[in-house]
Amino acid sequence: MNFLWPALLALVAAVPMGWALWAALVQMADVSAWQALWADPQTWRAWGMTLWTGLASTWLVWWSVAHLLAHGFIRQKLAKWLTHVPALLATPHAAMAIGLVLWLSPSGWALRWVSPGLTGFESPPPWPTTQDPWGLGLILALWLKELPFLLWVAATQMQREDLRRRWQAEYAVAQTLGHTPMQAFAQVVWPQLAPRLRWPLLAVLAYGLTVVDMALIIGPASPPTLAVLAWQWLGDADLALQAQGVVAAGLLTLSVAVLALGAVAVLRVGLPWPGRMSWIWSAIGIAYCAVWFALAVGSVSGVWPFPQVWPSLWTGDAWAQVMASARTVWTTLGLAVASASLCLVWSMAWLECANHRWQQRLRPAWLLPLVLPSVLWVLGLYSLALQWRQEGQWLGLCVAHAVMVLPYVLLALEPAYRAVDPRQAAVVASLGHGRWRYLVRIKWPLLKRAIASAWAVGFAVSVAQYLPTLYVGAGRFATVTTEAVALAAGGQRTLMSAYAVLQMFLPLLAFAVAAALGRPRQFEKIGTMKDRT
Repeated sequence: MNFLWPALLALVAAVPMGWALWAALVQMADVSAWQALWADPQTWRAWGMTLWTGLASTWLVWWSVAHLLAHGFIRQKLAKWLTHVPALLATPHAAMAIGLVLWLSPSGWALRWVSPGLTGFESPPPWPTTQDPWGLGLILALWLKELPFLLWVAATQMQREDLRRRWQAEYAVAQTLGHTPMQAFAQVVWPQLAPRLRWPLLAVLAYGLTVVDMALIIGPASPPTLAVLAWQWLGDADLALQAQGVVAAGLLTLSVAVLALGAVAVLRVGLPWPGRMSWIWSAIGIAYCAVWFALAVGSVSGVWPFPQVWPSLWTGDAWAQVMASARTVWTTLGLAVASASLCLVWSMAWLECANHRWQQRLRPAWLLPLVLPSVLWVLGLYSLALQWRQEGQWLGLCVAHAVMVLPYVLLALEPAYRAVDPRQAAVVASLGHGRWRYLVRIKWPLLKRAIASAWAVGFAVSVAQYLPTLYVGAGRFATVTTEAVALAAGGQRTLMSAYAVLQMFLPLLAFAVAAALGRPRQFEKIGTMKDRT
């Protein structure tokens, strides 16, 4: 029985993942398509742009998080920062990109504030400030969006009771030996923490190299990144171009694999410590507030000629159209709730039933959707849906979302599970109580904050899914994310902003529910003897 349950759970997750991965890899064995890919003049430039934007954004995220963790650990601000991180995590990638476009585009707010007084512009200048040919807008968007994720995962590691006490003791000893607080953190805590972040870091790297929705909104256009180029080829009616899109996804996969190996090797060797960057957290907070404000105003703006700072007309027409699309909202909610709940149940069952050896050996398999290109998974999941006759079906789309959500839920839940003292179960058993009573009355109540947070993370990841919804849903299921990206391509500012606000509000609501459910139990104060008499 100890072997049966872990094997069944592993099979449930491995079948769709393995089938989808194998189906995608089989499609890439087309020699003529590889030859056409290398002969296409767009490939090399798109590949170079992909490497530049992905590596630059990952480097910025890594160094920023390193400094923020040091600053938070030394000044004991991590707990305070974590109260704000859910709001940042709840902002989907597409919403972040749209908000930045509203600020940085030639007709955006940044230029309106200084025109015509400082610039003399009476009309928007022909500047490529968002879909710039250098990819700077995409790098900025990726940095702002991926930093909270890596910070949150790292902070959960640092808040584990066993690690926190040991690191604080070692940190204190280092200071007594004459090291400054920053030196003590860099030489004692950081070398132990950094290797624990390799999977989240690889997820950040893989996303930066393979993102499609953000690159469509704010990324370079000529050439686009390789992921966008592959997406365009896959959607072409020409079978030869479709095959070229398939092998382009293969090239992305190879790029991620090689760079991931390099990143792991660098982490093992160690990296020099970054200098002081005390402005990071303030800059992140200001940027997110600016994005939220731009989306909120943009969703109710009507006529807004340049260079006026505020709209000439305010209107709720966009929100009326959003409210009329109730089916889109319910589809988004249904997929997010179902996929996040399924992944949470599986993760809890896996962490309970599988022993430490099983978990360590199979952990890389469950985290593969984090580090392999989304275009690759879409190819495999679409083939899987066709073979299982689930193309354009709700069940098939839910499975596709669950495959992408599972690693995030498991990654969010695992540190809290590992921090639970195993001696508690022995104490409960010595009192004559069974395992279920221990789980329901002791362990899960202690973990309810982590469980609720993991579910909220899964909900947010599902809401943000773009490619799986587009392909596996076969265009029959519209979500707030697919609508927002489509509207961004069409330039409908007001309606685009309204959908982006809704896309941001749904995960924020999930995190608010998780925070309410995860609150520690409140106990009544015991009155004095006089009160009781």
